Amino acid sequence: MSTEKERPAEGPAGADGTTSAAGQAGDSADGAEEETRQDTEGSPGERLRGWFAGRLPAGWFTAVPTVQADREEITVIGTLPDPETAAEASDAERSAAAEGRIRRFREETRARRVDIAREAEHRFRRKVSWGVTCGGRTEMFTTLSVPVMTRLRQSERRVLDTLVEGGVARSRSDALAWCVRLVGQHEDSWLADLRSALRRVEEVRSGGPRT
Repeated sequence: MSTEKERPAEGPAGADGTTSAAGQAGDSADGAEEETRQDTEGSPGERLRGWFAGRLPAGWFTAVPTVQADREEITVIGTLPDPETAAEASDAERSAAAEGRIRRFREETRARRVDIAREAEHRFRRKVSWGVTCGGRTEMFTTLSVPVMTRLRQSERRVLDTLVEGGVARSRSDALAWCVRLVGQHEDSWLADLRSALRRVEEVRSGGPRT
């Protein structure tokens, strides 16, 4: 099938073989439509965050929730309004009030969260975990533990064995998880920069040519 047949109807070409104004307008419209489609599609991360921003009920959180994802899990963490306490309330009282607010939110929104999670799991093919922040504390309601297989050299295995023998971890897998948590705690800034760079790569890739 020729290219001309695949395009929208165009005006007749001139005697010198140039396309008429109507034909050029049709090509311009096609290009604009394709550019708009690419802009609206966005990156997978953008579509994910946008979907949850639009799907979550208004009033649940004081700001747009944080949505993070990897290959297996989507984590949604929203901020709840701090409960009102007396000006002279102690830290223990404020902490207890925040704990009560978190528990109330968890119970009152359980059914809705289950429905939203099912929709998201069907749409994005990943499990959804929920958490909230209130009064300076963050609590996860659910979380997914995924086994990760790796190969280690003897020197690396000895590090894990030392942690086990020293009572820091119960097993090699527990020791490896401990190492990952330690890196996360001490390299927050570096990891944040790395994630930001990866998001930029994702945005540039999504704006590339379509096959």
